[in-house]
Amino acid sequence: MTVAPYPLQFKPEMKERVWGGRALEQFGLELPEGAIGEGWMIGDHPNGTTKVINGALSGKGLDEIREAYGKEWFGSRGFSEKNGRFPLLIKLLDCNDDLSVQVHPTDSYEGLPAGELGKTEMWYILDAKPDAKIIYGLKSGIDRAALEAAIAEGRIMDTLQEVSVKAGDAFYIPAGTVHALCAGVVVAEIQQNSDTTYRLYDYNRPGLDGQLRELHIEDSLNVIAYEGAGATRMETGGIAAGEWLEIARSPYFVVEKGIVDGPWSLSTSPESFVILVIAEGQGTLKWADGSQAVKAGECFLVPAQLGHYELDGKLTVLRSQLP
Repeated sequence: MTVAPYPLQFKPEMKERVWGGRALEQFGLELPEGAIGEGWMIGDHPNGTTKVINGALSGKGLDEIREAYGKEWFGSRGFSEKNGRFPLLIKLLDCNDDLSVQVHPTDSYEGLPAGELGKTEMWYILDAKPDAKIIYGLKSGIDRAALEAAIAEGRIMDTLQEVSVKAGDAFYIPAGTVHALCAGVVVAEIQQNSDTTYRLYDYNRPGLDGQLRELHIEDSLNVIAYEGAGATRMETGGIAAGEWLEIARSPYFVVEKGIVDGPWSLSTSPESFVILVIAEGQGTLKWADGSQAVKAGECFLVPAQLGHYELDGKLTVLRSQLP
């Protein structure tokens, strides 16, 4: 069956996490019982594959759409060359407690599980309590030996750089960057399609099963970029309506922030799909033969061959595509 391209919305895959809470309910999302830390909004991974909830492809998984329409819908760059899957994973995170101190590998790390990618990612802070912070990199001068000694002596926190955050801040986190979200933030995360995390420290707390969660000290020490991997941060306020501000660029994705205040005419290119994350507000997404109401907390996969589309209303939007 041939289906005309249209923006796809998916049912999120909700993940219970020891550090999660109920904050994603503020977006009108249905949460199962428990401490929900992650909503996988657009995913094509063995640990979570999202299914379409709108239009002609309703009920189809992103993996099925990739198999049937991927070459046309995702664009000429729209596949991971390593495993053939959709190249990005889009999440909303509710950090009701501190996440583990962690680091992600690059694609080339020999210890990666079979078929798995490295994990470069970016965060956009949707909401933050007044005293919210994150861990973002090592302090100056910390090398492998110094970090290894600090871990052995139980003082790893002395080696980490803490940064205060507020809504609207953006952080680019290349693979190899030590990091942790801390309590009191809600975050949109755009990342490589990977679920590989190496934990350095987890506050000696039990997991959901009552047992201490596994640490991955040797892998972490192996993959950390001690001289820095190119992590960047920025405040993103002050954008005029109808303009895009680039807030993260990597070999895997480019993310821009835009303000919608009335009709804004846009278009896709044959090279890449577009992912729209609605960060604030409500409005309408229109295309040649359809329209869709949109609001904060919703995410859409816009096919590469859709061409012209329009955003209308009062919205803050994150636009992601392949470089």
